[in-house]
Amino acid sequence: MAADTPVEYIQHHLQNLTYGKLPAGYERVDPYTNDVTVLQEAGWTFARTSTEATDMGFMAFHVDTLGWSIFMGILFLTIFRMVAKRATSGVPSGMQNMVEMTFEFVQNIVRDGFHGKNPVIAPLALTMFVWIFLMNSLKLIPVDFIPQIAHALGLEYFKIVPTTDPNGTFGISIGVFLLIIFYSIKVKGAGGFAKELSFTPFNHWALIPFNLVLEIIGLLTKPIGLALRLFGNMYAGEVVFILIAILPFWIQWTLNVPWAIFHILVITLQAFIFTTLSVVYLSQAHEDH
Repeated sequence: MAADTPVEYIQHHLQNLTYGKLPAGYERVDPYTNDVTVLQEAGWTFARTSTEATDMGFMAFHVDTLGWSIFMGILFLTIFRMVAKRATSGVPSGMQNMVEMTFEFVQNIVRDGFHGKNPVIAPLALTMFVWIFLMNSLKLIPVDFIPQIAHALGLEYFKIVPTTDPNGTFGISIGVFLLIIFYSIKVKGAGGFAKELSFTPFNHWALIPFNLVLEIIGLLTKPIGLALRLFGNMYAGEVVFILIAILPFWIQWTLNVPWAIFHILVITLQAFIFTTLSVVYLSQAHEDH
């Protein structure tokens, strides 16, 4: 891997596998030989360096984030479907016990945080909690294991924790935000929702502009807060794991094991917080008084 110094090592492990379009005439620099190649025509390709990833712009894809997100989603559906088909009223298996405990845990979150009537909220909360938990759990895999396999396959960069990528966390939070807007309009009506924004917190027509500024900012901070809270905690934990990995081997095990054990709580807590806040926000969207 192209990581000769600790700084380069850290930067390398925090760079996503990016697929995007480079313009014609772009000068590509080989990270190993420093040879320069000029593209004769625009084309889609994998970024060789972080500079190329930046130059690909907004329409570039983080292939590793998308791939691992989809894989964890499929894993979630596979496990729960398998347990549902094999569920028994007798002595349950260990997997059935785990799924039932998770189901009851999320059910309590919805019961305490959601006060409307909507059959979608509980399955949505279960999906978010388990999916985010599984994606966070990828952090417990040693930081060099998957990147080394990817490097052997010819992939220069490869991050495996989707929640350490703001694109991944914003993808989920924007989905929640769109549901908030949808149910706010569906339950209250377009006029009722507009009236709520216009006359809260001060119920006077003269203060409508002030109310709109406050309410719109408050509305937009919901998806931003959800995304950045999850991303910030997961990213910080990933950086600590990477910093431990550049220490001498005997120190790595002294620090890595306690930090990994502690992080089991962190990955669960962050999935819980994201799910709980999403349920609360959707509950607020269903309030029609």
